[in-house]
Formats: sequence, C-alpha cells, structure tokens
Amino acid sequence: MPFWLEKIYFCRNMETVFYKTIKAPSQGNYKEKGSKFLSFAFPVSSESEVKEYLQKLRKEYYDATHHVYAYRIGSDKKFFRCSDDGEPSNSSGPPVLGQIQSFDLTNILIVVVRYFGGTKLGVSGLIHAYRSAAADAIRNAEIVETIDKKIIIVSFPYQNIGEVMKIIKNEGLEIQNSFFENISSIKVSIPIFDIERITNKLLTIEGVRTFQE
Repeated sequence: MPFWLEKIYFCRNMETVFYKTIKAPSQGNYKEKGSKFLSFAFPVSSESEVKEYLQKLRKEYYDATHHVYAYRIGSDKKFFRCSDDGEPSNSSGPPVLGQIQSFDLTNILIVVVRYFGGTKLGVSGLIHAYRSAAADAIRNAEIVETIDKKIIIVSFPYQNIGEVMKIIKNEGLEIQNSFFENISSIKVSIPIFDIERITNKLLTIEGVRTFQE
C-alpha cells in the first residue's frame, strides 16, 4: 500500500479510537409553565453503570413525574438507547439523545427529571424543554477528548517482575490492580491501537502470558 494511502487509513481508523465525553457528572435545568426539568449528565462506560445512576435518581427524586433518559456507549458511538418514560412517544427521550449526538459525545448518560407544573406543554413544547434541559447539563460539564482503551491482564513468574514493571513504566500504562505470588498478575489499561505492540513486547519476557478482560 502506498505511504499516502496508509496515512489516510491510519487517520480514519483513529477516529474510532479518540472520542469526546464528559470528565465528571454535571447538572442543568429548565423551567416552562410551572414544570421543572432537572437534568443530570454522567460519564459511563457500561449499561450496569447506567442502571445504577437511574436507580439512584429514581430513589432520590421518587416524587417526580418522569425520569427521561438517553445514553451512548463506545468509541464507535453505535450503541445507544433512550426512553420517554411515559411522555408522548418521541417527545423526550429522542431530543435528549439528539443533544448527545449534536455535541458528538459518547460514554455518557443524561437523565432529565420532570416535575409537572399543571399545564400541558404539547409535543413541540416537550421536545424543546427536554432538549434545553439536556443541553444545559452538557454545557455545564467539562468535555474532554480521550483514547479508547482495553483492559489487559499480564500474568508472569514473580522473579520476572522487574522486566514486566520496566515495560509498564516506560509505556506509561495505568495499573488497575495487581496480585503478587509465585505466579503474579497485573491488570493494565492499554490504548487499543497499541495493544499488539505492547503485548508483543511483554511476551518476549520468559513466562509472560496476556489476556484481554
């Protein structure tokens, strides 16, 4: 393959490695004709995290009329869900998801908690309200660009710990946890585009084995 084609392929492939998300939870709000829309944005990486946040908010805001939400997970941005939670079809969940897409975010959950104010807003009014509340939570968050990573478990004889740790340190890998016995293991996160190179380097050490979590 010509060099210039290799460069184009590499850049296109990297688009699925780097992605934008939010650094920490944030909040927003919107009010319309007595109804209050409280919005919450959370960085997430799995559906189990989504369920935990939803359960927490439903418990804390148990008296709210609706708990509308949308989320997107994965650097490829292909996995997403949304819920109207009893509001008219497509009046709330999709507008919240639309804001996630508009800001080009992933690994994010947005929940909008509504307290009904006594006046119906109609479908167009609901779309505007939920969209505005979601956007406010995003604008109040710090958006960061990050690298997609995979968790790799490195197993090795304890006597080779020095060689293993030298590679981990030189590559700047983040250690998730470790276990040291005769056969030891260290769990590290590695950028997905670097997995093959780094694991091949580790496998040159006698007794080392690697596994993807």
